[in-house]
Amino acid sequence: MQTYILKRTLLFIPTLIFVTIVVFVILRVVPGDPALMLISGQGDEAGEGSITEEAIAQMRAKLGTDRSIVVQYADWVWGMLRLDFGMSYWWDTPVVDDLKDRFPITLELTLLALVWASLIAVPLGVISAIRQDSIGDYAGRLITIAGIALPNFLIAILMVFFLIKWFEWIPPLGYENVWEDPWRNMQQLFFPAIALGFSNMAFIARITRSAMLDVFREDYIRTARSKGLGEGAVVSRHALKNAMLPVVTVSGYEFGRLLAGTVIIEVIFMVPGVGRFLIDSIFHRDFPAVQAVVVILAVIVLVLNLVLDLMYAWLNPRIRYS
Repeated sequence: MQTYILKRTLLFIPTLIFVTIVVFVILRVVPGDPALMLISGQGDEAGEGSITEEAIAQMRAKLGTDRSIVVQYADWVWGMLRLDFGMSYWWDTPVVDDLKDRFPITLELTLLALVWASLIAVPLGVISAIRQDSIGDYAGRLITIAGIALPNFLIAILMVFFLIKWFEWIPPLGYENVWEDPWRNMQQLFFPAIALGFSNMAFIARITRSAMLDVFREDYIRTARSKGLGEGAVVSRHALKNAMLPVVTVSGYEFGRLLAGTVIIEVIFMVPGVGRFLIDSIFHRDFPAVQAVVVILAVIVLVLNLVLDLMYAWLNPRIRYS
């Protein structure tokens, strides 16, 4: 086990290097000059005459984008190794401070979406498998098909529309810390979490149903039933634990997808999290902010994959790592 953990940890290094190179190069290739964006923003107050080649060159020198791409990349990587993601071009604040303020909001929203999706999806998938081809099974499959077919941004827009149209109410804008005002915090994040996790719920429910049906066909399930065990004991003690392997895999993958999915949800519901911060940074060509968000998400996904692999050995003792 220790050897496996060491090997997987060492694989982080080339993977992260590849991620940093890709995001760094793409930001420099796509159209848009951060120096020009900053000069244009200042031009609203200073007048159009301030946008000159000399002013743009001075701004590039200030930002450091006039240096070679290799030097910029080396400086950025060296800063990350010291947990210094640089200064935001647009807001002129340390990127790490912006992430400290916004990342807990996105993490809370993602966890809420994953928790409610799992709490609904697993029982729904189990019931559909137990009552296969019944009315309840057809209803559950219809819900999951709709959840997979409808994108979460459409669900979010429809949710806002109907909340305003029918109830003349919309979730409060902004964010209130859960430790300071739990009720208002839940009002702000409850509906965004539902919109974010709906497709996740549908996907996990389908995986759970499929895994349970496969397990029900195994010999040990028939043996347990032949010994006189009740259906509840067969499902909970024997079937569900073994069926959880693919569900855990999907849930881990979905957690990373949910983190990325918060981008559009936070914009629609005006949640001041990392997703909205990323959109604003991309719009303003704020290279340090965009790079920091992408790298942090990559690290989270890599760590999560390792944790999931280790959980397999606990869920299924037949799995051993050498």
